Amino acid sequence: MKIHVLMENTASSEAYVAEHGLSLLVESAGLLILFDFGASPAFADNAEEMGVDLSRVKLAVLSHGHYDHGGGLARFLELNTQADIWISPHAFEPHFNVSGRDIGLDTALLSHPRLKRVPAAIFSPAEGVTLFSASEIPVPYGVDSSGMSVLRERGRVSDDFRHEQYMLVEEQGKRVLFSGCSHRGILNIADFFRPDVLVGGFHFMKWSPDTHAKQLKAAAEALLQRPTQYLTGHCTGEAAFRCLKSRMQEQLRTFSAGQSICL
Repeated sequence: MKIHVLMENTASSEAYVAEHGLSLLVESAGLLILFDFGASPAFADNAEEMGVDLSRVKLAVLSHGHYDHGGGLARFLELNTQADIWISPHAFEPHFNVSGRDIGLDTALLSHPRLKRVPAAIFSPAEGVTLFSASEIPVPYGVDSSGMSVLRERGRVSDDFRHEQYMLVEEQGKRVLFSGCSHRGILNIADFFRPDVLVGGFHFMKWSPDTHAKQLKAAAEALLQRPTQYLTGHCTGEAAFRCLKSRMQEQLRTFSAGQSICL
């Protein structure tokens, strides 16, 4: 399995664009899978720079309904005419950050025929690929909304992240889980799936080692309870990553736009 990092908060060289967003291209068993689309069309520019042909993608997945993961959707639909894009039925709910700013998706795409609502909480769009709704994940460690909210029938409420989904790719006995931002809690997700490799953001970017040392230490110890290898970036936060890395050592690695990683 190979992962091409098309977009991330950092870039591996000046040849690539970096933005607050995530986009990963996964090669598995001859299948090209795009997981997330960055915050803007720039992920496609990085793909071109890497020699990646997005028109060959056969399957695409949106991890959740925030702009930094779906901002490049329209660009992908222009470049690729064949791939279905699997999204949560709740992905287009209006989402807001702690200051009330709209962080949702472009509603102009709401009725696009290639955006497919996942029909079940556990769904396999292709052999070796399974999507899991956040509703399937127990939350013994709790869920922190970080002040984010969602507009529903009864008004604006704290986001429970029911629009989040996770992609499990299985190849030659290896289980690799992809999670965009792990809003339902990275500890809950890691504990439920117990994959060989977990790829995605941990959403610790607002945690400072100065003020959240105890929480970061506890998170590191919990993640170390299993032999999972962790590849993280985007919303984990550089300071939080360094703190986690000091305890997790080789079990934790990061990635940047422009990198290709073989598993």
